[in-house]
Amino acid sequence: MAPPLPAAPPAYGPPAGAPPTYAPPAAVPGPTPTPTPDPVRALSAALLNLTGLGLGYVLLKRWLLAALCWGATAALLFLAFPAEVDGVPGGVLIGFLAFLLLAAADGARRALRTHQNWPLRAPLAVGLGLVLLAVPAGGVIAYDAARDDAIEEMLLDRLDKADKLVTAADGRTFDAAEDDYRSALAIYRDLGDDHAGSKAADRVPESLTAYYKSVAAPYDARKYCDALEPLKYLRTLPGSLGKDRLGTLATWPDDRLATSLYECGSQGLGTAKATGGGEFGELLRTFPDSDQAAKVEPAIKSAIDARSADLKGAEPCRATDELRSIGATVKSLPDDAGGGLSSDAAGAVESGTYACGVDEFKDGKFSAAAKTLEDFRKAYKGNGKRDRAHQIAIAAEIATARPSAGRSLPPAKSPGGTKLTYVIENGGPGPLEVLYTGPTTGSLKLAACGNCKTYTSKVQGKKSCLAGKGYPKSTLHLPPGDYHFLYKRGSSTAGSVRNNTEGSKIQPGYRYTDCSYVVTGGGLGDLDGLDGLT
Repeated sequence: MAPPLPAAPPAYGPPAGAPPTYAPPAAVPGPTPTPTPDPVRALSAALLNLTGLGLGYVLLKRWLLAALCWGATAALLFLAFPAEVDGVPGGVLIGFLAFLLLAAADGARRALRTHQNWPLRAPLAVGLGLVLLAVPAGGVIAYDAARDDAIEEMLLDRLDKADKLVTAADGRTFDAAEDDYRSALAIYRDLGDDHAGSKAADRVPESLTAYYKSVAAPYDARKYCDALEPLKYLRTLPGSLGKDRLGTLATWPDDRLATSLYECGSQGLGTAKATGGGEFGELLRTFPDSDQAAKVEPAIKSAIDARSADLKGAEPCRATDELRSIGATVKSLPDDAGGGLSSDAAGAVESGTYACGVDEFKDGKFSAAAKTLEDFRKAYKGNGKRDRAHQIAIAAEIATARPSAGRSLPPAKSPGGTKLTYVIENGGPGPLEVLYTGPTTGSLKLAACGNCKTYTSKVQGKKSCLAGKGYPKSTLHLPPGDYHFLYKRGSSTAGSVRNNTEGSKIQPGYRYTDCSYVVTGGGLGDLDGLDGLT
């Protein structure tokens, strides 16, 4: 028997007698719709990149570009810090700003084209970008502050350099330290003019006070003459720095300079350097109403009195020279500030000139004594010591050639008693002057002998004198004693003739004749054989 056939599968469909049904048509896939660009996302990416932190690229997951932003920012920080006075070069700043703008634009462009999900909503990212913009702004502020500090430090270093120049000048003369002082002053001036308001500029007044004290250090050490130039220099500074900046320092040197001029003038009074009135003259011209100026006249009077007293001491010549210098100082003072001191000084010089000549004679300086006393005789014709000065000058001139004539000052008056006749004849060509000193002192002049000639030997000269040819002659009446004679001929008629000196002892009971003649090659001669003729 055949196997049974499999049962037919159940039929699906509408039940019998039901209306027919239709299946819906199958869906056909179309093109994917393009999302709408989100400008808020673009703005947030731009702002986040503009911070320099590259956070826009981080949200876009562009890690290489984010690293590039980090590197650029790190490089800028490396160049900027620590801050220096000159700051970051302008080209670097412009380049970095251009880089940030480019990164912001690129971030915005990429955000518009990229639609992946962000960990932050776009509005929140915009707010974060705005907040994080404070980072570069704060960096700029911090950098400016750091740069200001660097500038302040630089200015303080300059001030410290100037202060060290001033300190290094201590103990040196003003001439040696003047360049350093001027260099320091230039720094102080620059800080005040170009950097007003800085810490260094605020400290300049204190430094200037120390500067003034350093320059004027010789004054504090009572070295008044050394203090003059530094104090004069300080008085010029108001013209370059301004009185307002200096304040009380502008007049600070005035009283000190007046004191230094007075003290230095007092020390130099009577010395050769006190020309043109010296420091006293400058004091009276610069500070005429000062207390120091009022002391000038009493100081000069005291100096004249002191030197006048010194004329009786061991060095009257030195005292006289100082009196002359004082007199010149008085004459040079402005507006006759010395009053009657000129006549006081002149009178003291007159007395000193005589005292100096006498002292030179006593010291054996016969040539100097002769000149000094002759100058005195010619200059002071009304002086009562004029004749005495002439006596000593004669003895000094004789002693110049015959030192024994200067063993003591010649007697002021001729001794009384018997006077002996002493005849002097001029038996040579040209006029003759004879100076003599002994118990009495004097001189005489004989006219030229017109027919006289020079001789080749003393024998010829003596023979001519003994012949008694009527030579020009003069007679002296001398007290007995030892005498010294000096014979002087004018060179205009006799040529170059040496002066001649002789000594003679005059004794009572004799008449003396002295005949002078000229020997060629032998100088001026006298007739020794005629001495003591009865």
